[in-house]
Amino acid sequence: MSLTDSAAVDVARSASLASRHLATLSNTARNDALTALYQALDKNRDVILAANAKDVEAATRAADSGNLNHSVLKRLDLSRAGKYDDMLEGILSVRNLEDPVGKVTLRTLLDEGLSLERVSCPIGVLLIIFEARPEVIANIAALAIKSGNAAILKGGKESMASFVAIANVVSEAIASSQVPVSSIQLVKTRDVVSSLLAQDSFIDLVIPRGSNELVRFVKENTKIPVLGHADGLCSAYIHSDANIDTAVKVVVDSKTDYPAACNSLESLLVHEDLLESIFPAVAKALIDKGVSLRCDMASRAALTKTLPADQIAQVQLATDADYNTEFLDLVLAVKTISASSHPTAAVEAAVAHINAHSSKHTDIILTESRELANLFMNAIDSAGVFLERIDPVCGWNEIWVWNRSGH
Repeated sequence: MSLTDSAAVDVARSASLASRHLATLSNTARNDALTALYQALDKNRDVILAANAKDVEAATRAADSGNLNHSVLKRLDLSRAGKYDDMLEGILSVRNLEDPVGKVTLRTLLDEGLSLERVSCPIGVLLIIFEARPEVIANIAALAIKSGNAAILKGGKESMASFVAIANVVSEAIASSQVPVSSIQLVKTRDVVSSLLAQDSFIDLVIPRGSNELVRFVKENTKIPVLGHADGLCSAYIHSDANIDTAVKVVVDSKTDYPAACNSLESLLVHEDLLESIFPAVAKALIDKGVSLRCDMASRAALTKTLPADQIAQVQLATDADYNTEFLDLVLAVKTISASSHPTAAVEAAVAHINAHSSKHTDIILTESRELANLFMNAIDSAGVFLERIDPVCGWNEIWVWNRSGH
């Protein structure tokens, strides 16, 4: 057994032992650990941000030389407005959730005086491999502790200084609680990953968060169950009856709030009847926010009639590859959905395009028709499907959410 294999066994075994103890702790004990975690991360903010600044400086040089994608750089920066506070607030949000352990989710009466119950319980040990999002350590630590699971974490090399600083604070924080310190462990070297993927007797679930290459590598090199998803090719369809104010607000926010996020909007589908009405308003608002548009022939032609020359410079003709690209930047592909006399044909065309090109992450329809919304949301094969509409009675924006387990 190599040194790497030996280290992997030690890490996995200690996590397994910690998970068994963690699973027996009360919700109060787990919440106390989360409170300590929140306080420690808040107290050590300057130390962590200083470490993060070193990562950002190195990543900036790599991005400027073309050796690193700028979207990775954006994900890496913890000093981005509100990001650190959001990380802290997330810990409190998890702490305040209802206890997920020990919930009876199904009860069946088998015979008189004999019932069968299905009760929620921790999974055990999670191996989570992710890339350059340093706040992920705090996110995962909070979720793992709340749910009674141990976690082994491996982050990307671009944010190693941040990971180490945060991991040290996490260890110190939970050491003051009833949660075993080895419940949350950080793996620093890449070469130990393959050995960890072989520890199917100790590790219960692998969750890779990153590129397609990462997810594929994990799936092909372990017997441990894998929960993996990579790209976020998310689309929005604006139907012919959409409200212009709602369309502008939703599309602009979906694209520009955090372009490097995996649920950022990457493709915009526009009904043909809106090319010279709602679409120019949406396009102008996007361009004003610095977004470059990759349009098909019809949508670009419409914009050349309505936008000034300086904004047209931000509009290029789309290629087929653009509809399969996760830009993670201020770039948006635009596709025209042809009008039809049949009321559902346009929605069906939008659904066909999305299902053919999306990564099954998150998609949205903007329409005032409940019937067409139902068609779209039931037909889209994605984890999260959203409807944005104006309620005709109260005039409020109404959001419906569909997922594969219900709505």
